[in-house]
Amino acid sequence: MVESYRTERGPRQRVVAQLGDMDKCGRMGVKEVAGGNDDHIRQANLFDDSKPRWIEVDTSRVRIERTRLFGGPWLGLQILGKLDLSQFLDSVMPQGREEIPWSMMSLVLVLSRVCDPSSELYIAEHLYERTALGDLLGVPVGKVNDDRLYRALDALLPQKSELEKYLKGRLGDLFDLEYDLLLYDVTSTYFEGECSGNSQAARGYSRDHRPDCKQVCIALVVSKCGMPLAYEVFDGNRNDSTTVAEIVESIESKYGSASRIWVMDRGMVSEENIEFLKQRSQRYILGTSKSQLRRFERELLTSGWETIRDGLEVKLCPCPDGDETFILCRSADRHEKEKAMHERFEKRIEAGLEKIAETCRRYKQKPSIIERRIGRLLGQNSRAAGLFKIDVKDNNGRAELVWSKVDSWRDWSALSEGCYLLRSNITDWTAEELWKAYIQLTEAEAAFRITKSDLAIRPIWHQREERVQAHVLVCFLAYVVWKTLGQMCHKAGLGHEPRKVFDEIAQIQMVDVVLPTRTGVNIRRRCVAQPTKHQAILLQRLGLTLPTHLKINKM
Repeated sequence: MVESYRTERGPRQRVVAQLGDMDKCGRMGVKEVAGGNDDHIRQANLFDDSKPRWIEVDTSRVRIERTRLFGGPWLGLQILGKLDLSQFLDSVMPQGREEIPWSMMSLVLVLSRVCDPSSELYIAEHLYERTALGDLLGVPVGKVNDDRLYRALDALLPQKSELEKYLKGRLGDLFDLEYDLLLYDVTSTYFEGECSGNSQAARGYSRDHRPDCKQVCIALVVSKCGMPLAYEVFDGNRNDSTTVAEIVESIESKYGSASRIWVMDRGMVSEENIEFLKQRSQRYILGTSKSQLRRFERELLTSGWETIRDGLEVKLCPCPDGDETFILCRSADRHEKEKAMHERFEKRIEAGLEKIAETCRRYKQKPSIIERRIGRLLGQNSRAAGLFKIDVKDNNGRAELVWSKVDSWRDWSALSEGCYLLRSNITDWTAEELWKAYIQLTEAEAAFRITKSDLAIRPIWHQREERVQAHVLVCFLAYVVWKTLGQMCHKAGLGHEPRKVFDEIAQIQMVDVVLPTRTGVNIRRRCVAQPTKHQAILLQRLGLTLPTHLKINKM
């Protein structure tokens, strides 16, 4: 074994040891050094690793180093392997003079979003070195920085359309999915900062209860089992109903104009959208506004209801022209909820009016001021505002408040509580089939809930429009990983919620075990912790095999 060193006359070599003269322990120590660790350069294939190795170890100095999170990144990488996402990204993402391929950095972004959603800066400075991502992906810690991650976002975004097409086919093959029924919904996510350079950032209706912040709207199309198919990012002040035509045309341009069933909630409904879907020969099942129930007051009072399950009844109400069918739905649980809400708001308004009336009796108040107070009171309790008939009189500049309750409003409220209305141009389905198809819209709502809570899509800290869209794309890919795990859990008989399974496996750690030898050479082994009995059962049910150790590469 020789060592190279520099001199004034050039590089020279000197003999460090004669391997043939060393004892077995010494040769094993040299072998470990040649194998490489964090302090040495790896020399692959210098020794034959096929034979078991035995050596004397100083047990009093055995230690562990570099404890890292292993289970979460490893499980995420196994799922990406089932999707063949790495190979697809390698084939579509541009390759140039970059040291680390953009496809590999994209995997870092997606896996980090699944394991511990955070900013690119946090990934580079903290998260990456605390996990086994570097060991699993072969990307050294020193090569992951925020600038490289931001540039990976820029390289990933142009592949959005191709990614959607690829994942639709791949997921369909893996889980035998059908895309004949599509669920469509819209949510919003807000920004931290002014976002002056982002034309899409605007103030609008905030589902996050942050009207003080600018936002963007995210429209998502999923299959009936909640598997994502496509998404779009719209301006933050965009009305939901104005996005329907654009989404339908986008899906048709990517996957053809085959007849599909679109399921949307009442926020998407407008006569223009219904006419648009009919012209495209698209079938639909839509929610309708509460005001539409007035047209079916007689049907609410008559018999002919069909019981779907305990506490839920439905009734078909065909249109005279036969083009559409309306489905009346009546839920006992929803009835109790709405009744309690009406009673609560009624008491609030009544107490507020008593307080205002007392103020008018004790003090001289301007009618305009009292009217504004009443307006605020009704606005804060709008659910029962129609129950009250309120009159503010001007008695020589002194306000007098007179109010009463409207019996007709109360009667209609009692009749319609717990009822809602659907409409569809599918005329050959039963009321139960139509209701069950509509209720699957909860899968889209669940997708937004997972994206916002588990994948932390909000708030958005990026300021540039293209970076915001790339951030949403990474969250979309992370949700694909999440739903793929969900499908794997379902097939394995582990339920529909992958969170508990992921959290359990994510507890598995990886450590470096350092074994000081008799000759003074340290042997280093990168070992994966033995899974608990519960973890082993989960892995066995999922068909996954946990490695016992990893090779040590120079980081």
